[in-house]
Amino acid sequence: MKRLTKKQMIIFAIGQLGWSMLSGIINAWLVTFYLPTQGDIEGGATQYITPGLVVFGFLTILGLITAASRIFDAITDPLIASLSDRSTNKRGRRIPFMQLAAIPLSIVTVLLFCAPVEKISGINVAWISVFVVLFYLFMTLYCTPYNALISEFGKTQDDRMFISTAISLTFFAGTLLAYTPFVFSGMLRSAVGFGWSYRICFIVLAVIACVCMLLPTFLLNEREFVDSKPSNSNMMKSLGSTFKNREFRVFAGSDIMYWIGLTLFQTGLPFFVKVSMNLDESYTMIFMGGMTVLSAIFYPFVSGLVRKFGKKKLTIIGFVGLAVAYVITAIIKLVPQIPGLIYGIAICAIAAFPMALLGIIPQSIVADVAEADGIETGENREGMFFAARTFAMKWGQSLAMLIFTSLAIIGTTQNTNSNEITASSTGLMIVAFVAVAFCLLGAVILSLYNEKKINKTITEKKTSEESVNEDILASDNNKI
Repeated sequence: MKRLTKKQMIIFAIGQLGWSMLSGIINAWLVTFYLPTQGDIEGGATQYITPGLVVFGFLTILGLITAASRIFDAITDPLIASLSDRSTNKRGRRIPFMQLAAIPLSIVTVLLFCAPVEKISGINVAWISVFVVLFYLFMTLYCTPYNALISEFGKTQDDRMFISTAISLTFFAGTLLAYTPFVFSGMLRSAVGFGWSYRICFIVLAVIACVCMLLPTFLLNEREFVDSKPSNSNMMKSLGSTFKNREFRVFAGSDIMYWIGLTLFQTGLPFFVKVSMNLDESYTMIFMGGMTVLSAIFYPFVSGLVRKFGKKKLTIIGFVGLAVAYVITAIIKLVPQIPGLIYGIAICAIAAFPMALLGIIPQSIVADVAEADGIETGENREGMFFAARTFAMKWGQSLAMLIFTSLAIIGTTQNTNSNEITASSTGLMIVAFVAVAFCLLGAVILSLYNEKKINKTITEKKTSEESVNEDILASDNNKI
Protein backbone atom coordinates (compact mmCIF):
# COMPACT_ATOMS: atom_id res chain seq x y z
CA MET A 1 0.00 0.00 0.00
CA LYS A 2 1.05 3.61 -0.59
CA ARG A 3 2.55 5.81 2.14
CA LEU A 4 1.20 9.29 2.66
CA THR A 5 3.46 12.10 1.55
CA LYS A 6 4.17 14.92 4.00
CA LYS A 7 1.71 17.10 2.06
CA GLN A 8 -1.00 14.45 2.43
CA MET A 9 -0.29 14.15 6.15
CA ILE A 10 -0.83 17.90 6.49
CA ILE A 11 -4.12 17.59 4.57
CA PHE A 12 -5.15 14.88 7.03
CA ALA A 13 -4.23 17.15 9.97
CA ILE A 14 -6.50 19.90 8.63
CA GLY A 15 -9.44 17.68 9.62
CA GLN A 16 -8.41 18.09 13.24
CA LEU A 17 -8.23 21.87 12.78
CA GLY A 18 -11.93 21.71 11.94
CA TRP A 19 -13.25 19.57 14.76
CA SER A 20 -11.01 21.21 17.37
CA MET A 21 -12.58 24.57 16.46
CA LEU A 22 -16.05 23.20 17.14
CA SER A 23 -14.94 21.45 20.32
CA GLY A 24 -13.23 24.66 21.43
CA ILE A 25 -16.44 26.64 20.90
CA ILE A 26 -18.35 24.31 23.22
CA ASN A 27 -15.59 24.19 25.84
CA ALA A 28 -14.99 27.95 25.84
CA TRP A 29 -18.47 29.36 25.32
CA LEU A 30 -21.27 27.04 26.42
CA VAL A 31 -20.98 27.98 30.08
CA THR A 32 -20.21 31.64 29.33
CA PHE A 33 -23.24 31.96 27.05
CA TYR A 34 -25.82 30.10 29.15
CA LEU A 35 -24.54 30.98 32.63
CA PRO A 36 -23.86 34.71 32.26
CA THR A 37 -22.30 36.64 35.11
CA GLN A 38 -23.95 39.74 36.55
CA GLY A 39 -21.63 41.88 34.43
CA ASP A 40 -22.72 40.05 31.25
CA ILE A 41 -26.39 40.52 32.14
CA GLU A 42 -25.83 44.23 32.61
CA GLY A 43 -24.15 44.20 29.20
CA GLY A 44 -27.22 42.70 27.52
CA ALA A 45 -26.89 38.93 28.04
CA THR A 46 -30.12 36.92 28.29
CA GLN A 47 -30.73 34.34 31.00
CA TYR A 48 -32.14 31.33 29.15
CA ILE A 49 -32.12 28.85 32.06
CA THR A 50 -32.46 29.11 35.82
CA PRO A 51 -29.14 30.30 37.28
CA GLY A 52 -27.27 29.04 40.32
CA LEU A 53 -26.58 25.72 42.04
CA VAL A 54 -30.19 24.55 41.93
CA VAL A 55 -29.60 20.80 41.33
CA PHE A 56 -28.88 18.93 44.60
CA GLY A 57 -27.35 22.14 45.96
CA PHE A 58 -24.04 21.76 44.09
CA LEU A 59 -24.89 21.51 40.36
CA THR A 60 -26.24 24.01 37.85
CA ILE A 61 -28.88 22.89 35.34
CA LEU A 62 -26.26 23.22 32.61
CA GLY A 63 -23.85 21.16 34.70
CA LEU A 64 -26.40 18.36 34.96
CA ILE A 65 -27.08 18.49 31.21
CA THR A 66 -23.41 18.31 30.28
CA ALA A 67 -22.71 15.56 32.83
CA ALA A 68 -25.54 13.43 31.43
CA SER A 69 -24.43 14.09 27.85
CA ARG A 70 -20.86 13.00 28.64
CA ILE A 71 -22.19 9.70 30.00
CA PHE A 72 -24.06 9.24 26.70
CA ASP A 73 -20.90 10.25 24.87
CA ALA A 74 -18.81 7.67 26.73
CA ILE A 75 -21.28 4.97 25.69
CA THR A 76 -21.28 5.95 22.01
CA ASP A 77 -17.46 5.99 21.74
CA PRO A 78 -17.04 2.18 21.70
CA LEU A 79 -20.24 1.73 19.66
CA ILE A 80 -19.03 3.99 16.82
CA ALA A 81 -15.53 2.49 17.07
CA SER A 82 -16.97 -0.99 16.66
CA LEU A 83 -19.12 0.05 13.69
CA SER A 84 -16.08 1.65 12.05
CA ASP A 85 -13.76 -1.31 12.72
CA ARG A 86 -16.36 -3.73 11.28
CA SER A 87 -17.26 -1.58 8.26
CA THR A 88 -17.06 -3.20 4.81
CA ASN A 89 -17.70 0.04 2.87
CA LYS A 90 -15.85 -0.07 -0.45
CA ARG A 91 -14.55 3.48 0.18
CA GLY A 92 -12.92 2.48 3.45
CA ARG A 93 -13.73 1.92 7.10
CA ARG A 94 -13.19 5.51 8.28
CA ILE A 95 -13.74 8.19 5.59
CA PRO A 96 -17.48 7.51 5.04
CA PHE A 97 -18.21 8.06 8.75
CA MET A 98 -16.25 11.33 8.72
CA GLN A 99 -18.11 12.62 5.67
CA LEU A 100 -21.44 11.71 7.23
CA ALA A 101 -20.64 13.60 10.45
CA ALA A 102 -18.94 16.83 9.30
CA ILE A 103 -21.94 18.90 8.13
CA PRO A 104 -24.38 17.89 10.93
CA LEU A 105 -21.69 18.51 13.54
CA SER A 106 -21.11 22.05 12.24
CA ILE A 107 -24.85 22.84 12.11
CA VAL A 108 -25.57 21.40 15.57
CA THR A 109 -22.73 23.46 17.09
CA VAL A 110 -24.41 26.69 15.96
CA LEU A 111 -27.96 25.58 16.84
CA LEU A 112 -26.84 24.75 20.38
CA PHE A 113 -26.50 28.50 20.98
CA CYS A 114 -29.90 29.35 19.45
CA ALA A 115 -32.28 28.61 22.34
CA PRO A 116 -35.75 29.62 21.06
CA VAL A 117 -37.20 31.48 24.08
CA GLU A 118 -35.60 34.81 25.01
CA LYS A 119 -36.12 34.29 28.75
CA ILE A 120 -35.79 31.56 31.40
CA SER A 121 -37.82 28.61 30.08
CA GLY A 122 -38.05 24.83 30.28
CA ILE A 123 -38.15 24.81 26.48
CA ASN A 124 -34.61 26.19 26.48
CA VAL A 125 -33.50 23.43 28.87
CA ALA A 126 -34.94 20.82 26.49
CA TRP A 127 -33.33 22.54 23.48
CA ILE A 128 -29.89 22.61 25.08
CA SER A 129 -30.22 19.00 26.27
CA VAL A 130 -31.06 17.69 22.79
CA PHE A 131 -28.37 19.63 20.96
CA VAL A 132 -25.61 18.88 23.47
CA VAL A 133 -26.31 15.16 23.02
CA LEU A 134 -26.37 15.56 19.21
CA PHE A 135 -23.11 17.53 19.34
CA TYR A 136 -21.28 14.74 21.16
CA LEU A 137 -22.85 12.08 18.93
CA PHE A 138 -21.65 13.71 15.69
CA MET A 139 -18.31 14.63 17.27
CA THR A 140 -17.73 10.96 18.12
CA LEU A 141 -18.91 9.93 14.64
CA TYR A 142 -16.13 12.07 13.14
CA CYS A 143 -13.33 11.84 15.69
CA THR A 144 -13.28 8.11 16.43
CA PRO A 145 -12.70 7.03 12.79
CA TYR A 146 -10.38 10.01 12.30
CA ASN A 147 -8.15 9.00 15.19
CA ALA A 148 -8.07 5.40 13.99
CA LEU A 149 -6.50 6.63 10.74
CA ILE A 150 -3.47 7.88 12.70
CA SER A 151 -2.37 4.28 13.12
CA GLU A 152 -3.45 3.17 9.64
CA PHE A 153 -1.94 6.13 7.75
CA GLY A 154 1.24 6.04 9.86
CA LYS A 155 3.19 3.24 8.18
CA THR A 156 6.39 3.95 10.11
CA GLN A 157 7.38 5.44 13.47
CA ASP A 158 8.51 8.62 11.69
CA ASP A 159 5.18 8.88 9.85
CA ARG A 160 3.25 8.53 13.10
CA MET A 161 5.34 11.15 14.83
CA PHE A 162 4.87 13.56 11.90
CA ILE A 163 1.10 12.97 11.88
CA SER A 164 0.90 13.31 15.67
CA THR A 165 2.91 16.55 15.52
CA ALA A 166 0.77 17.96 12.71
CA ILE A 167 -2.56 17.17 14.38
CA SER A 168 -1.31 18.56 17.70
CA LEU A 169 -0.48 21.84 15.97
CA THR A 170 -3.85 21.99 14.24
CA PHE A 171 -5.58 21.12 17.52
CA PHE A 172 -3.94 24.08 19.27
CA ALA A 173 -4.67 26.33 16.28
CA GLY A 174 -8.34 25.30 16.24
CA THR A 175 -8.67 25.81 19.98
CA LEU A 176 -7.17 29.30 19.72
CA LEU A 177 -9.51 30.18 16.84
CA ALA A 178 -12.42 29.18 19.06
CA TYR A 179 -11.41 32.01 21.42
CA THR A 180 -11.58 34.70 18.68
CA PRO A 181 -15.15 35.72 19.65
CA PHE A 182 -13.47 37.38 22.65
CA VAL A 183 -12.24 39.92 20.09
CA PHE A 184 -14.86 40.03 17.35
CA SER A 185 -18.09 39.74 19.35
CA GLY A 186 -17.38 43.08 21.00
CA MET A 187 -17.11 44.73 17.58
CA LEU A 188 -20.53 43.37 16.56
CA ARG A 189 -22.41 43.86 19.82
CA SER A 190 -23.67 47.39 19.31
CA ALA A 191 -25.13 46.45 15.91
CA VAL A 192 -26.67 43.02 16.55
CA GLY A 193 -26.95 42.64 20.34
CA PHE A 194 -25.24 40.40 22.88
CA GLY A 195 -26.48 36.98 21.73
CA TRP A 196 -26.07 37.44 17.99
CA SER A 197 -22.63 39.00 18.40
CA TYR A 198 -21.52 35.52 19.48
CA ARG A 199 -23.76 33.54 17.11
CA ILE A 200 -22.36 35.30 14.04
CA CYS A 201 -18.83 34.43 15.17
CA PHE A 202 -19.89 30.81 15.75
CA ILE A 203 -21.48 30.59 12.28
CA VAL A 204 -18.29 31.82 10.59
CA LEU A 205 -16.13 29.43 12.60
CA ALA A 206 -18.51 26.51 11.93
CA VAL A 207 -18.38 27.07 8.16
CA ILE A 208 -14.57 27.14 8.23
CA ALA A 209 -14.53 24.07 10.46
CA CYS A 210 -16.86 22.15 8.15
CA VAL A 211 -14.65 22.82 5.12
CA CYS A 212 -11.57 21.73 7.10
CA MET A 213 -13.24 18.48 8.24
CA LEU A 214 -14.39 17.58 4.73
CA LEU A 215 -11.10 18.40 3.03
CA PRO A 216 -9.21 15.18 3.92
CA THR A 217 -12.30 13.05 3.15
CA PHE A 218 -12.30 14.24 -0.48
CA LEU A 219 -8.56 14.64 -1.08
CA LEU A 220 -7.39 11.36 0.48
CA ASN A 221 -8.51 7.98 -0.88
CA GLU A 222 -8.44 5.69 2.16
CA ARG A 223 -8.23 2.51 0.06
CA GLU A 224 -4.97 3.69 -1.55
CA PHE A 225 -3.24 3.78 1.84
CA VAL A 226 -5.06 1.23 4.00
CA ASP A 227 -5.74 -2.44 3.36
CA SER A 228 -7.25 -3.44 6.70
CA LYS A 229 -9.41 -6.48 7.21
CA PRO A 230 -12.66 -5.57 9.01
CA SER A 231 -12.90 -6.80 12.59
CA ASN A 232 -15.35 -9.62 13.28
CA SER A 233 -15.83 -8.79 16.98
CA ASN A 234 -18.96 -7.11 18.29
CA MET A 235 -18.71 -4.00 20.42
CA MET A 236 -18.47 -5.63 23.85
CA LYS A 237 -16.03 -8.31 22.71
CA SER A 238 -13.85 -5.74 20.93
CA LEU A 239 -13.87 -3.38 23.92
CA GLY A 240 -13.03 -6.25 26.27
CA SER A 241 -10.18 -7.39 24.03
CA THR A 242 -8.82 -3.85 23.92
CA PHE A 243 -8.64 -3.58 27.70
CA LYS A 244 -7.15 -7.07 27.96
CA ASN A 245 -4.04 -5.61 26.36
CA ARG A 246 -1.73 -5.05 29.31
CA GLU A 247 0.30 -2.24 27.73
CA PHE A 248 -2.84 -0.35 26.78
CA ARG A 249 -4.22 -0.64 30.31
CA VAL A 250 -1.01 0.86 31.67
CA PHE A 251 -1.10 3.67 29.13
CA ALA A 252 -4.81 4.38 29.77
CA GLY A 253 -4.20 4.58 33.52
CA SER A 254 -1.43 7.15 33.07
CA ASP A 255 -3.50 9.01 30.47
CA ILE A 256 -6.40 9.48 32.90
CA MET A 257 -3.95 11.04 35.37
CA TYR A 258 -2.69 13.36 32.62
CA TRP A 259 -6.16 14.56 31.66
CA ILE A 260 -7.13 15.17 35.28
CA GLY A 261 -3.98 17.22 35.87
CA LEU A 262 -4.27 19.14 32.59
CA THR A 263 -7.98 19.91 33.01
CA LEU A 264 -7.45 21.10 36.59
CA PHE A 265 -4.91 23.60 35.25
CA GLN A 266 -6.93 24.73 32.20
CA THR A 267 -10.14 25.11 34.21
CA GLY A 268 -8.35 26.90 36.99
CA LEU A 269 -6.23 29.26 34.87
CA PRO A 270 -8.73 32.18 34.87
CA PHE A 271 -9.02 31.80 38.66
CA PHE A 272 -5.25 31.53 39.15
CA VAL A 273 -4.90 34.75 37.13
CA LYS A 274 -7.63 36.73 38.94
CA VAL A 275 -7.38 35.38 42.49
CA SER A 276 -3.85 34.07 42.97
CA MET A 277 -1.89 36.46 40.71
CA ASN A 278 -4.22 39.47 41.21
CA LEU A 279 -4.14 40.23 37.48
CA ASP A 280 -6.87 41.27 35.05
CA GLU A 281 -8.83 38.40 33.47
CA SER A 282 -7.49 39.37 30.03
CA TYR A 283 -4.12 37.90 31.03
CA THR A 284 -5.72 34.44 30.82
CA MET A 285 -5.77 34.69 27.02
CA ILE A 286 -2.26 36.16 26.97
CA PHE A 287 -0.80 33.36 29.08
CA MET A 288 -2.70 30.64 27.21
CA GLY A 289 -1.69 32.04 23.83
CA GLY A 290 1.92 32.53 24.91
CA MET A 291 2.17 28.99 26.25
CA THR A 292 0.61 27.58 23.07
CA VAL A 293 2.97 29.47 20.75
CA LEU A 294 6.03 28.58 22.84
CA SER A 295 4.92 24.94 22.94
CA ALA A 296 4.51 24.91 19.15
CA ILE A 297 8.11 26.11 18.77
CA PHE A 298 9.27 22.90 20.46
CA TYR A 299 7.14 20.64 18.21
CA PRO A 300 9.71 20.21 15.38
CA PHE A 301 12.26 18.89 17.87
CA VAL A 302 10.06 16.21 19.44
CA SER A 303 10.49 13.63 16.64
CA GLY A 304 14.27 13.82 16.89
CA LEU A 305 14.13 13.47 20.67
CA VAL A 306 11.85 10.43 20.33
CA ARG A 307 14.35 8.71 18.02
CA LYS A 308 17.10 9.33 20.57
CA PHE A 309 15.34 8.73 23.91
CA GLY A 310 12.12 6.83 23.12
CA LYS A 311 8.49 7.76 23.73
CA LYS A 312 8.16 6.39 27.25
CA LYS A 313 11.04 8.40 28.76
CA LEU A 314 9.96 11.64 27.10
CA THR A 315 6.34 11.23 28.21
CA ILE A 316 7.51 10.69 31.80
CA ILE A 317 9.66 13.83 31.47
CA GLY A 318 6.53 15.64 30.25
CA PHE A 319 4.60 14.53 33.35
CA VAL A 320 7.38 15.70 35.67
CA GLY A 321 7.78 19.02 33.83
CA LEU A 322 4.06 19.71 34.08
CA ALA A 323 4.20 18.89 37.79
CA VAL A 324 6.97 21.50 38.25
CA ALA A 325 4.79 24.14 36.56
CA TYR A 326 1.93 23.25 38.91
CA VAL A 327 4.25 23.52 41.93
CA ILE A 328 5.03 27.11 40.92
CA THR A 329 1.28 27.74 40.59
CA ALA A 330 0.74 26.33 44.09
CA ILE A 331 3.38 28.49 45.81
CA ILE A 332 1.91 31.80 44.60
CA LYS A 333 0.02 32.04 47.89
CA LEU A 334 3.07 30.99 49.93
CA VAL A 335 5.43 33.55 48.35
CA PRO A 336 3.23 36.57 47.59
CA GLN A 337 6.20 38.97 47.37
CA ILE A 338 6.85 37.94 43.76
CA PRO A 339 4.62 39.85 41.28
CA GLY A 340 1.82 37.80 39.72
CA LEU A 341 3.03 38.62 36.20
CA ILE A 342 6.39 36.96 36.94
CA TYR A 343 4.59 33.84 38.16
CA GLY A 344 2.46 33.75 35.01
CA ILE A 345 5.47 34.07 32.70
CA ALA A 346 7.39 31.40 34.62
CA ILE A 347 4.48 28.95 34.54
CA CYS A 348 4.00 29.41 30.78
CA ALA A 349 7.72 29.04 30.05
CA ILE A 350 8.11 25.89 32.13
CA ALA A 351 4.86 24.22 30.98
CA ALA A 352 5.45 24.80 27.24
CA PHE A 353 7.94 21.96 26.62
CA PRO A 354 6.03 19.33 28.65
CA MET A 355 2.86 20.36 26.81
CA ALA A 356 4.64 19.76 23.49
CA LEU A 357 5.72 16.28 24.59
CA LEU A 358 2.32 15.32 25.99
CA GLY A 359 0.47 16.86 23.06
CA ILE A 360 2.27 14.69 20.49
CA ILE A 361 3.63 11.45 21.92
CA PRO A 362 0.56 9.80 23.57
CA GLN A 363 -1.34 9.61 20.26
CA SER A 364 1.65 7.88 18.73
CA ILE A 365 1.87 5.43 21.64
CA VAL A 366 -1.77 4.41 21.11
CA ALA A 367 -1.04 3.87 17.40
CA ASP A 368 1.96 1.66 18.31
CA VAL A 369 -0.08 -0.43 20.77
CA ALA A 370 -2.92 -0.80 18.25
CA GLU A 371 -0.54 -1.98 15.52
CA ALA A 372 1.26 -4.42 17.82
CA ASP A 373 -2.08 -5.80 19.02
CA GLY A 374 -3.22 -6.26 15.43
CA ILE A 375 -0.04 -8.20 14.63
CA GLU A 376 -0.50 -10.46 17.65
CA THR A 377 -4.26 -11.07 17.37
CA GLY A 378 -4.85 -10.74 13.63
CA GLU A 379 -7.69 -8.24 14.22
CA ASN A 380 -7.57 -4.61 13.15
CA ARG A 381 -9.26 -2.68 15.98
CA GLU A 382 -7.55 0.71 15.69
CA GLY A 383 -10.88 2.48 16.09
CA MET A 384 -11.59 0.77 19.39
CA PHE A 385 -8.14 1.57 20.79
CA PHE A 386 -8.54 5.28 20.06
CA ALA A 387 -12.15 5.23 21.30
CA ALA A 388 -10.92 3.67 24.56
CA ARG A 389 -8.31 6.41 24.84
CA THR A 390 -11.02 9.03 24.28
CA PHE A 391 -13.11 7.29 26.93
CA ALA A 392 -10.20 7.67 29.40
CA MET A 393 -9.79 11.32 28.42
CA LYS A 394 -13.47 12.14 29.01
CA TRP A 395 -13.58 10.45 32.40
CA GLY A 396 -10.39 12.26 33.40
CA GLN A 397 -11.86 15.60 32.35
CA SER A 398 -15.14 14.91 34.16
CA LEU A 399 -13.37 13.91 37.37
CA ALA A 400 -11.22 17.04 37.14
CA MET A 401 -14.29 19.28 36.94
CA LEU A 402 -15.74 17.69 40.07
CA ILE A 403 -12.41 17.96 41.88
CA PHE A 404 -11.94 21.60 40.88
CA THR A 405 -15.39 22.82 41.92
CA SER A 406 -15.07 20.96 45.23
CA LEU A 407 -11.58 22.21 46.15
CA ALA A 408 -11.42 25.72 44.67
CA ILE A 409 -14.21 27.04 46.94
CA ILE A 410 -12.53 25.87 50.18
CA GLY A 411 -12.47 28.83 52.56
CA THR A 412 -15.33 30.68 50.86
CA THR A 413 -19.11 30.88 51.12
CA GLN A 414 -20.61 30.04 47.73
CA ASN A 415 -23.74 31.95 46.68
CA THR A 416 -26.01 29.18 45.37
CA ASN A 417 -28.08 31.70 43.40
CA SER A 418 -25.08 32.91 41.41
CA ASN A 419 -23.49 31.47 38.27
CA GLU A 420 -20.06 32.62 39.39
CA ILE A 421 -17.73 30.29 41.30
CA THR A 422 -16.15 32.06 44.26
CA ALA A 423 -12.64 30.63 44.50
CA SER A 424 -10.14 31.31 47.30
CA SER A 425 -6.35 31.46 47.10
CA THR A 426 -6.20 28.60 49.62
CA GLY A 427 -8.55 26.45 47.56
CA LEU A 428 -6.59 27.17 44.37
CA MET A 429 -3.31 26.26 46.10
CA ILE A 430 -4.85 22.90 47.05
CA VAL A 431 -6.05 22.41 43.45
CA ALA A 432 -2.51 23.00 42.15
CA PHE A 433 -0.93 20.54 44.60
CA VAL A 434 -3.56 17.94 43.71
CA ALA A 435 -2.69 18.46 40.03
CA VAL A 436 0.98 17.86 40.92
CA ALA A 437 0.03 14.56 42.59
CA PHE A 438 -1.93 13.37 39.55
CA CYS A 439 0.91 14.23 37.16
CA LEU A 440 3.48 12.37 39.26
CA LEU A 441 1.13 9.41 39.60
CA GLY A 442 0.77 9.38 35.81
CA ALA A 443 4.57 9.22 35.47
CA VAL A 444 4.77 6.32 37.94
CA ILE A 445 2.05 4.35 36.13
CA LEU A 446 3.64 4.93 32.71
CA SER A 447 6.97 3.63 34.01
CA LEU A 448 5.31 0.17 33.92
CA TYR A 449 4.69 0.44 30.15
CA ASN A 450 6.78 -2.10 28.18
CA GLU A 451 7.87 -0.01 25.21
CA LYS A 452 10.56 -2.49 24.17
CA LYS A 453 8.01 -5.28 23.75
CA ILE A 454 5.75 -3.13 21.55
CA ASN A 455 8.63 -1.94 19.37
CA LYS A 456 9.98 -5.48 19.03
CA THR A 457 6.61 -6.79 17.81
CA ILE A 458 6.33 -4.03 15.20
CA THR A 459 9.97 -4.35 14.08
CA GLU A 460 9.76 -8.12 13.66
CA LYS A 461 6.73 -7.73 11.41
CA LYS A 462 8.48 -5.10 9.27
CA THR A 463 11.55 -7.33 8.99
CA SER A 464 9.37 -10.29 8.00
CA GLU A 465 7.56 -8.27 5.33
CA GLU A 466 10.84 -6.99 3.90
CA SER A 467 12.19 -10.55 3.76
CA VAL A 468 9.08 -11.77 1.92
CA ASN A 469 9.34 -8.89 -0.56
CA GLU A 470 13.00 -9.68 -1.19
CA ASP A 471 12.15 -13.37 -1.80
CA ILE A 472 9.41 -12.40 -4.27
CA LEU A 473 11.78 -10.04 -6.08
CA ALA A 474 14.50 -12.69 -6.24
CA SER A 475 12.00 -15.25 -7.60
CA ASP A 476 10.87 -12.82 -10.30
CA ASN A 477 14.50 -12.12 -11.29
CA ASN A 478 15.23 -15.85 -11.58
CA LYS A 479 12.23 -16.29 -13.89
CA ILE A 480 13.52 -13.53 -16.08
